[in-house]
Amino acid sequence: MPPAELRLEIERLFDENPREYAAAHLRLFQSFKDALNAGEIRAAEPDASASTGWRVNAWVKKGILLGFRMGTVVKISSPASPQAFFDKSTYPLKTFSATAGVRIVPGGSSIRDGCYVAHGVTCMPPMFINAGAYVDEGSMIDSHAVVGSCAQVGKKCHISAASQIGGVLEPVGALPVIIEDEVLVGGNCGIYEGTIVKRRAVLGTGTILNRSTPVYDVVNGNILVASVDAPLVIPENAVVVAGARAISGGHGKDWNLSLYTPVIVKYRDAKTDAKVQLEDLLR
Repeated sequence: MPPAELRLEIERLFDENPREYAAAHLRLFQSFKDALNAGEIRAAEPDASASTGWRVNAWVKKGILLGFRMGTVVKISSPASPQAFFDKSTYPLKTFSATAGVRIVPGGSSIRDGCYVAHGVTCMPPMFINAGAYVDEGSMIDSHAVVGSCAQVGKKCHISAASQIGGVLEPVGALPVIIEDEVLVGGNCGIYEGTIVKRRAVLGTGTILNRSTPVYDVVNGNILVASVDAPLVIPENAVVVAGARAISGGHGKDWNLSLYTPVIVKYRDAKTDAKVQLEDLLR
């Protein structure tokens, strides 16, 4: 089904919200999920005309939500494991073949159906990719890392161990977290609430990015914040580390307390590139 026709049908069914779903509805959702799995449609995509460089496809998020409405909780098990799981029938585990070119290393990883995982992606155990996510070519999702629903991860990224790329389904008009090409996300990082990390940025270990915490760019003398209408955007090539700023008044000042804040300490240079280049040996 062409994407334009698929969009009309998904939006119509989402708005109708029937009490029961017929076989034709399930076939429609399967066509929608096939397009998600193939990367033919996505929850957000590049848009040069947008101020952030990205636009959200609300109808795709509606389709993903439809799957939760339509599905029933069923037992999901694998012949390789006696452990049974119980989840929506519309979102089983995603299936792969060797020809997909995706490395899924043994050890307890889980990839939900209805997401795009491109050729050359490496999945280190245990990790999780949720429905609606998009992970592009050559990226690595490391141990204990999570890629949330609708999150977008670009080409040749490394999402290091125990990092979380937050997902967002509702509201349907909200941008998900976006990690552009060649970004290195260090261990134990958290990127949430629609934050956009531009290409070739580096996030140091333990960096947390969200809509509430300003980012201090000590190189350019800027303070980066999200607004009501725009997400937090980390610039291209920025190197961000976890920092702190002193509380300037009240008991916090009296007690010499500080608050967490991310800090852009530099922009990528040859030394940074040499460190990041080492990651290619793992692929």
